[in-house]
Amino acid sequence: MTTFNHATIEQQANIYFDGKVSSRTVILENGERLTLGFMTPGEYTFNTAAKERMEIVGGSLTVQLPDEEDWQTYTAGQAFDVPANSQFHAKTDTYADYTCYYLA
Repeated sequence: MTTFNHATIEQQANIYFDGKVSSRTVILENGERLTLGFMTPGEYTFNTAAKERMEIVGGSLTVQLPDEEDWQTYTAGQAFDVPANSQFHAKTDTYADYTCYYLA
């Protein structure tokens, strides 16, 4: 999806890792919440509460998912799922523009 119609955007940014990762929360008309985010070059570890689907919109993101030894690189148009209550590692050499969907 490239646009979100009939949505509310929370003005306050979610800022992580000293400003190297930020996102904005979007609430769709049906109540679904997602975030539109951006990562600058670096390595990061994220914890999840809910199941998430990360869709890469631009740049690339290399990810080590829970219980995996190998790293996988995702580019624009690709997505990956992360289980609830888990941790995953991510890194980018350039940038990663992404949408994070919170799944039921």
